[in-house]
Amino acid sequence: MPRELVYFSPTLSPRDYRRKVSDIFSQELSRQGLRMTSQRRRILDELMNAERHLSEKEIYRSLASSGIGRTTVFRTLKVLRECRLVEQVSGTDRPRFELRWERPHHDHLVCISCGHIREVRWPKLEAIQERTCRKIGFVPKWHRHEIFGLCAACSR
Repeated sequence: MPRELVYFSPTLSPRDYRRKVSDIFSQELSRQGLRMTSQRRRILDELMNAERHLSEKEIYRSLASSGIGRTTVFRTLKVLRECRLVEQVSGTDRPRFELRWERPHHDHLVCISCGHIREVRWPKLEAIQERTCRKIGFVPKWHRHEIFGLCAACSR
């Protein structure tokens, strides 16, 4: 199965990208009167090192042996979503998550058989949406496309 997630920044090296995401998260925690604990850092690292979209349960299972509880995973994902570092993506069985800071807008193709999620970018479709919104005076704030079907391997 191909890697689902590819992180990049037009301005930062991978190391600096990770540091910046961590700094933003630390600042948000501080703003909420919380601190960056080793458990929260491990959860963030799990997301930053992921090669695919992870569910809360997968993150918990991966980190449970190091003493990180389900509630800590749930609450950490909540803060990460609130500060817009992580976005929830629909999966076939449960919501999945992806790091989103400084990644270009993209949509998702979700296989209903194996659960694989493929990220796609459609500049022409985006242009049609922007033009249509402008034409009718609608001011979009965000959107998300998720198409459900069968991946190439499962459709054989």
